[in-house]
Amino acid sequence: MTIDECYRLGRITKTFGYKGQLVLFLDVDCPDDYAGLDSAFVETKNGLVPHFFKIDSINGNKAVATFEELTPEQANALTGHDLYLPLDLLPKLTGNQFYFHEVTGFRVVDDEYGDIGTIRTIIEYPAQPLFQIMKNDTEILIPVIDPVIKKVDRETKTIFISAPNGLIALYLGK
Repeated sequence: MTIDECYRLGRITKTFGYKGQLVLFLDVDCPDDYAGLDSAFVETKNGLVPHFFKIDSINGNKAVATFEELTPEQANALTGHDLYLPLDLLPKLTGNQFYFHEVTGFRVVDDEYGDIGTIRTIIEYPAQPLFQIMKNDTEILIPVIDPVIKKVDRETKTIFISAPNGLIALYLGK
């Protein structure tokens, strides 16, 4: 399994107790959905390594997990490593909801400018994420916020938007 076939679940933040338990930060919208999780891939310098565990408790985005056959020293060595799950375990989203990796390559159609290009990636800034859209050799950055996104059409791989007034003109010079 490679990282490209997975999504980032979170991170192992620190050890807990004396029995090889670890505190996990679950970087997801609904951490309680993962209460029954019993395994994940841990990113190491050698790639993704599967680990089995039992979630003991979840409080907000933090979980305490007991990893199978892990000494306290081994548990300490895992702190700071990211956790991954296969993409096929992601719940399916509908309507205008989407995962960032899902819309890479989608066309973007603005209600004023029409087809403005294809999403190359989503840049995640602390204030808000941005679509990085390429129209020929021109980069266009559009905020990924609900008032801008009008419709996500998965069938045609198109996102319809209503960009803030003047934003696209800054990039296209129109």
